[in-house]
Amino acid sequence: MIPLSVLDLAPITEGGTAADSFRNTLDLAQHAERWGYQRYWLAEHHGMRGIASAATAVVIGHVAAGTQHIRVGAGGVMLPNHSPMVIAEQFGTLESLFPGRIDLGLGRAPGSDQATARALRRDLQSDSDQFPQDVVELQHYFAPVQPGQTLRAVPGAGLNVPLWILGSSTFGAQLAAELGLPYAFASHFAPAQMLSAIAIYRARFKPSAQLAKPYVMLGFNVFAAETDAAGQFLFSSLQQAFVNLRSGRPSMLQPPVDGYADRLQAPERSMIEQALSCAAVGSPDTVRRAMQTFLDQTGADELMLTSQIYDHAARLRSYQITAELRADLQRR
Repeated sequence: MIPLSVLDLAPITEGGTAADSFRNTLDLAQHAERWGYQRYWLAEHHGMRGIASAATAVVIGHVAAGTQHIRVGAGGVMLPNHSPMVIAEQFGTLESLFPGRIDLGLGRAPGSDQATARALRRDLQSDSDQFPQDVVELQHYFAPVQPGQTLRAVPGAGLNVPLWILGSSTFGAQLAAELGLPYAFASHFAPAQMLSAIAIYRARFKPSAQLAKPYVMLGFNVFAAETDAAGQFLFSSLQQAFVNLRSGRPSMLQPPVDGYADRLQAPERSMIEQALSCAAVGSPDTVRRAMQTFLDQTGADELMLTSQIYDHAARLRSYQITAELRADLQRR
């Protein structure tokens, strides 16, 4: 069966708090573990009113401590915001606390606006152009300590923390292929270069100590409910979030609205249709067909599902329905 995983943006809903978000995150992770999901990832964002996972390593520890066997990780850490040594120590600590369960996905976007990025880093000397060198440096800190080595991550050195390259363009595909690392593409919000990136990654992949052959995980939105209408209703919260974000007014996750997309101007409707085209929305049959079509199109090795649903019970139900469909999905 195709492995299914969870990407949680730890949404802060309108009227809710970050504390509410963290309680919901742990509850979803515990349910996902019972339903057979492969891994549970959290994403680094900063200065976003509707996203609570800024201190990503801390939230990963919270989730790992409250679960038993599901893999937990970052999808991802935005490496230009940090020194590789700091990330090696953080994830070396997590791997020491929860051995064999920690993943480290790495991205080169800031996960914030420029003002917030400057506040995080104090200066912008560390930027996305250094990303490949930073990944290699991070790999060095996780490798066994060599004679005469002066810089070492403690904990971190010699620990098996799988690295992933995240991307929304062909840049990450080329880097993941060159380093022989698994590749996760952000098709759940930036699908334009998805097929090109997959083709480049698979064609140029070089086997490594971590990975013998290409492995592609794709982000995918799922809003599963009992009926198509109910799924479309839930989907409107994510549609609102994208319109607000692209309009320069990011917000908390809003309650769903009937017929929201129908009331948008043509440019806004076109934007969300393109950005959110990798999605399965509706009844179980509708969701199954959409997921199978996506798998046939991409040949993905794993799907990373995200469901930005306002009501927590409806969010749980969406993931439960999707887990029940997994046996019907066929990999190409």
